[in-house]
Amino acid sequence: MQRYLILEDGSTYAGEAFGATTITTGEVVFTTGMTGYQEAITDQSYADQILVFTNPLIGNYGINVDDNEALNPQIKGVICHQVARHPSNWRMQESLPAFLKRQEIPGLMGVDTRQLVKQIRAHGTLRGKLVDSLDKQRAVVAELKMVHPTVGASRRAATPTPYPNPGSKRNIVVIDFGLKHSILRELAQRDCNTIVLPADVSAQAVLDYHPDGVLLSNGPGDPTEQTVAIKMVAEIEQHVPVFGICMGHQVFALANGAQTFQMKFGHRGFNHPVKNLATGEIAFTSQNHGYAVAPDSLSETALTVTHLEINDGVIEGLKHQKYPAFSVQFHPDAAPGPHDAAGLFDQFVATVDAVKEEKAHA
Repeated sequence: MQRYLILEDGSTYAGEAFGATTITTGEVVFTTGMTGYQEAITDQSYADQILVFTNPLIGNYGINVDDNEALNPQIKGVICHQVARHPSNWRMQESLPAFLKRQEIPGLMGVDTRQLVKQIRAHGTLRGKLVDSLDKQRAVVAELKMVHPTVGASRRAATPTPYPNPGSKRNIVVIDFGLKHSILRELAQRDCNTIVLPADVSAQAVLDYHPDGVLLSNGPGDPTEQTVAIKMVAEIEQHVPVFGICMGHQVFALANGAQTFQMKFGHRGFNHPVKNLATGEIAFTSQNHGYAVAPDSLSETALTVTHLEINDGVIEGLKHQKYPAFSVQFHPDAAPGPHDAAGLFDQFVATVDAVKEEKAHA
C-alpha cells in the first residue's frame, strides 16, 4: 500500500505503508541512533512528532515489552528506509509493524531518509502529515501552516494522577513531564521509594510527601508551557535536593530566571559528546530535545554551567550556586544509548543522603 509524507513547504515523499492505517499530523524530526528504535518510539519526549530514523534498517530484532519506555506512546508516526522483513531475537515478542499497528501508529518505509534529513537540517523542524493519497495536497499544505502539533504535548504524555514505584531507604518524588521508565529503573536500583506526580502539582503538595529529593523528568514540547511547574520548582529547591533531566533541566533553568529557545532541529540520538567543565571529561550521551537554555540569560541568575555540547556549544548542564540542585539536558538513564553519564544518578543519591544526614543532625 502506498503512503505519502506531505511537508508544510509543499514537498512530498512517497513510500510503502506499514503499521497502522491512521492519518496523522506531527512535527517531523530525526534521530541519529543506530539502535534502540523501540525505546525511541515509546519515549514520550517524541509525543506529537513523526520520527525519521537515519539508520537505514530498523526492526531487525523485533519488539519486547521489557524495553518499552511508556505503555501508551504518543508518537505520531515512524519513517525509515527499510524495515526488517524477518526479524529475529531470543527476546522478541512481536514485530515492529505489528507493534505499530496495535498502537495505532502509522509507518512509512522506502523513503530516501538521507534527503529528508538534509531538508530538515537546512530548513529546520518541519510539520508534516502522513496520508494515503496526494489528491488534497494543497489543502494539506495550507492546514500544516496553521497547526502547532506539539502545543500541550506534555499534558497528553504525562500522568494525570499520582502513582508509586515502591522501593526503600530514600523517598523520591518524580515530577512527570513525559517520564521514561528507565528513570524509574535507575532510581529503583539505588534503593529509592518513588512517587510519580503530575506536572501541575503545587509545591505544597510535593512537600506533603516528605521527599528526600525531587527529580524533574524528561518530556515533550515547549518548557515555557510548564508555568505551574516552574513556580513549584522555584519553591521546592529551597527545601530539598533537585535533579532535572531534559525537560526537567529546562524547567529548572526557567524557575531560576533563565530563558529557553527553540533549536533549529534539536538533538536526537545516542552519540552526542558532552564535556564536563569541572573535570574536562567527555561523555557520549543520549539526547532528545528541541529546546535549550539560552546562554545569555544566565548572567543574572544563581546558576552555573556544568556541561556543554561539544558539537555546537549548547548548554547541557547547570547547578545552583546556593541550593543542592542541578540538571542535565541529556539522558543519563541512557535507554538506549551509552551509559557514560549514569553516575549522575549516584551524584543525586549522594546529595540526597548528605542533605538528609545534615537535617538529622540539625
